[in-house]
Amino acid sequence: MIDKIKNYIAEVEKFSASSQEEIENFRIKFLGKKGILNHFFAEFKNVPNESKKEFGQTINQLKNAAQDKVNQLKEELESKLEEKGVYGDLTRTGESIEIGARHPISIVKNQIIEIFSNIGFNVSEGPEMEDDWHNFTALNLPEYHPARDMQDTFFIQTDPDILLRTHTSSVQVRYMEDNKPPIRTISPGRVFRNEAISARSHCIFHQVEGLYIDKDVSFADLKQTLLYFTKQLFGKSKIRLRPSYFPFTEPSAEIDIYWGLENETDYRITKGTGWLEIGGCGMVDPNVLKNCNIDPKEYSGFAFGMGIERIAMLLYQIGDIRMFYENDIRFLEQFKSSI
Repeated sequence: MIDKIKNYIAEVEKFSASSQEEIENFRIKFLGKKGILNHFFAEFKNVPNESKKEFGQTINQLKNAAQDKVNQLKEELESKLEEKGVYGDLTRTGESIEIGARHPISIVKNQIIEIFSNIGFNVSEGPEMEDDWHNFTALNLPEYHPARDMQDTFFIQTDPDILLRTHTSSVQVRYMEDNKPPIRTISPGRVFRNEAISARSHCIFHQVEGLYIDKDVSFADLKQTLLYFTKQLFGKSKIRLRPSYFPFTEPSAEIDIYWGLENETDYRITKGTGWLEIGGCGMVDPNVLKNCNIDPKEYSGFAFGMGIERIAMLLYQIGDIRMFYENDIRFLEQFKSSI
């Protein structure tokens, strides 16, 4: 009986397989419920006492040899299949493709759009090359108006009436021309100003501007909208509106949020005050409504605007605006886990 088991051990050691089916048949033959091993275990009671020890040891050798052979054959077969899948696919690229990441500007822009979409604002877009009417005149900035000096503009040399837009307010003008109140829209996009490039400013940047036109719109509606936005994006529940001047809104205000003074960074970015400016706002000037064929006696509205880069710098603690435009992989890879 023991010699018979040893013959099976030799058979196991010599066995090889080229398919999953062959391995499974081998496993059933030796390790199955009706397999060879269970047959020998059943015969154990008939073995003389003086031979039981050797018989048991030999059965265990067969069991271990069969189990090891099954594991070995499975690993070899899986390895071959994997190798074939990797190297046998001629459609695969020569090098592995790294997973990309959204740009931080896109991440923040999408977050802003989602926040305002939740309270009924849609998204409007317009051309980056604008005419003087939509970029200036319709916004209560007629020719030679001194407020035009607030924005250094890139004009197209061949046509002085065409320029690179200096704000996305031009999109709001186009939207008011094509739509009747009630109007509730935000206009995110890239804008251009002829400014010196530094750690805090750039000649190219992104804005998002909001507009709400309807009957009986008040400054209180504007404040409540801005408070909702700052709570959702920054988690801050304290804002203040400081009187300011914008040609297309009256009254106008700067928007500040209370950032706090919890650490050294807070002191640095708020200059020790705890307050941080994030944009401008105001009630739409009646002249702007008239220019867009909206009756200011029947309708009123508010507008606001803020720089996306500035918000991104606050959220991600980025100290230099130029990093957004240098396409440094080391910088961009930090945002792989962001939405």
